[in-house]
Amino acid sequence: MALQSSGQISINDIVGEFGGSAPHSLSEYYGAATGVPSSGQISLSDFYGKSNAQYVTATGGTITTYGNYKVHTFNSSGTFAVSNGGNAAGSTSVEYLVVAGGGGGGSRHGAGGGAGGMRTGSTTVSVTNYTITVGGGGRGGVPNSVSNLSGSASSAFGTSSTGGGRGGSFEWGNTGASGGSGGGGSSNSSGGSGTAGQGSNGGNSGHEWGGGGGGGKSNSGGVGYENSGGAGGNGGTNAYKTGSNITYAGGGGGGATGGSAGSGGSGGGGAGGLGNGAATSGSTNTGGGGGGARANEERSASTGGAGGSGIVVIRYIYQ
Repeated sequence: MALQSSGQISINDIVGEFGGSAPHSLSEYYGAATGVPSSGQISLSDFYGKSNAQYVTATGGTITTYGNYKVHTFNSSGTFAVSNGGNAAGSTSVEYLVVAGGGGGGSRHGAGGGAGGMRTGSTTVSVTNYTITVGGGGRGGVPNSVSNLSGSASSAFGTSSTGGGRGGSFEWGNTGASGGSGGGGSSNSSGGSGTAGQGSNGGNSGHEWGGGGGGGKSNSGGVGYENSGGAGGNGGTNAYKTGSNITYAGGGGGGATGGSAGSGGSGGGGAGGLGNGAATSGSTNTGGGGGGARANEERSASTGGAGGSGIVVIRYIYQ
């Protein structure tokens, strides 16, 4: 608790706030707080309003502030370097959000990719360097060329979120892959499973022409039918970055031959492709799944959307 800012103040008040060893003298407290002289003349009034409270001090990522919070946003892998672990009540721990990369959407008969796993946590930090890993999104599939891929994991402070599962596609396996959220199924196949606490299941395919939607943090992907792709599952919200809710980890929509393609889930999920149209990729640094593609003819090639990269956000009280 800070010392009074006016009126009578004694050496005992200063000792109570800053500690020290008897016998006490003011010179013992040179530089004890911002604004207190570190040498030369020092007086009791120099300690008005001063506090021994120390807060976490760290570098790494993109640093912003709002209210009493300092925020480190990692859009790519890096190091969270702590130089002071803090001592004030409520200021010795950090809160963090970890979102993995989203899965890539399937190509022909393509299903949406699952969103990257989304987790939060808190921990007490010490003076050391912490490795922060931000997972990339999985590539989208290309018919008769390359398979789509699941997203990569993100991690911080021992907490790891699983990459989103890739969506199913005719050439590369119809069943959606499991992941943080599961990829949608293709050609009458089932969607992949999501990971408990991180995301949801991918949607099934109820017809060979409609891809299921990828799962999102908040709910499963939709079912794909003959003339409609399944919608991507919606993501989850978190306010650590700005103090206002931001939505992450939406699933990718499934592709469709005609009718309507599946919409991407809120939180960066890419929309599915319609006919020969290319699907939409998941949004960068959201962990959104890529949309699934769909070709009108067997010889027509359209590409699945890539999954969006993940993100790690760390916040703590700094004043």
